[in-house]
Amino acid sequence: MNFPRWLIAMAILSWFPVGAAADFDAARRQMAVEIAADAARAATWTGREELSPRVMAAMGKVERHRFVPAALAPQAYLNRPLPIGDGQTISQPFIVALMSDLLDLSPGDKVLEVGTGSGYQAAVLAELGARVFSIEILAGLSREADRALRATGYSGVLLRVGDGWAGWPEQAPFDAIVVTAAPETIPPPLVDQLRVGGRMVIPLGPQGAAQELVVAEKQADGGMVRRRVLPVAFVPFTGEGARR
Repeated sequence: MNFPRWLIAMAILSWFPVGAAADFDAARRQMAVEIAADAARAATWTGREELSPRVMAAMGKVERHRFVPAALAPQAYLNRPLPIGDGQTISQPFIVALMSDLLDLSPGDKVLEVGTGSGYQAAVLAELGARVFSIEILAGLSREADRALRATGYSGVLLRVGDGWAGWPEQAPFDAIVVTAAPETIPPPLVDQLRVGGRMVIPLGPQGAAQELVVAEKQADGGMVRRRVLPVAFVPFTGEGARR
């Protein structure tokens, strides 16, 4: 299945240094305009014509160029995923914004991110005032994300190297969980670690086939009420999730 350019998203991982601040600031403002336009175009799927002002403000502040490879600096604020090698990409800004918006966060909420990648999504969540706990299965990527997060003032994000399928039980329960790679089913350990009433935003589906972005809310009986949001294309879940 082919999706429009503005619906494509995947996971990422790397970092690059700052360039000309004024140019990046202008590019980031233009990126925000394009995110808003994509939100309006996607309203048929998402049910919302615009994203919250808080999310848009966070997207306008976090320096995406600090979370991608140096060679891609001129493209950092294009509203599209960028290849960074090893079969990985940095997620499209619109998708990062949409997933953040769907979590419906309040300042101080405790959020688990599965798939740290470069740390960009974690930085956006931290900018929204969340307490972020992020897991990455690849140690090298986690180290790079840690460096980028510290360099951009988000050192409060806590990182862990491990299999995201298992979550972070020592820190549970979480108010929200966001998953940045696609398993075929929701990992049961993540459901267990989400508080009642909490939200999970996760792409579901096999690689190379139809995937959907889903928002699910945990019920008092432990079940999850799901809502399909948008067709997407994410990199596959690895670790235990790849074996299920």
